[in-house]
Amino acid sequence: MIKQIVLASGNKGKLREFNQVLSHWDIEVLPQSHFQVVDAEETGLSFVENAILKARHAARATGLPALADDSGLEVDAINGQPGIYSARFAGPAADDMQNNAKLLEMLNGLPDDQRSARFRCVLAFMRHAEDPTPLICQGTWEGLILREPRGDNGFGYDPLFLVPTLGKASAELPPEQKNQLSHRGQAVKELIARIGPYLR
Repeated sequence: MIKQIVLASGNKGKLREFNQVLSHWDIEVLPQSHFQVVDAEETGLSFVENAILKARHAARATGLPALADDSGLEVDAINGQPGIYSARFAGPAADDMQNNAKLLEMLNGLPDDQRSARFRCVLAFMRHAEDPTPLICQGTWEGLILREPRGDNGFGYDPLFLVPTLGKASAELPPEQKNQLSHRGQAVKELIARIGPYLR
């Protein structure tokens, strides 16, 4: 029975979330930084490929089963950009504000009915670095891109992502509500439902 999993990320929020999720199985989730593992190069051309690359890298470096996620924003009017490049949309060292500014600039003047977008999240769980059948879980969150940022919660593109059913930006939602609705929240629910047999 698996007792420890390495998370292919140093993100404290993600670490806390996955430790809560997997506590049911009495599993400890450790960040890859705990083992001095550096980030994998994200050379894949899809969220699925990048999630697997990150999980395989962490599993190979630590000898432990590994969990990784890759996520981003797809905007229909610009052919699914920024997609896998969401974190570095405005350049390799870009911050959230610069990425958001670039997106707004590209959509400038576009009417509301042409601003459809979605957040996607892919989780990959690998029992070992050579695992031929990684567990892949996905979540999607549909919305629209606002004309200006709103709200102080969240990060990334949250201030520009309107949740039409609520009339609020993702960054205006309390964390608990966002986690219930979000792309990552949906992928995590699928992970909980399916990971049991992989832990034996």
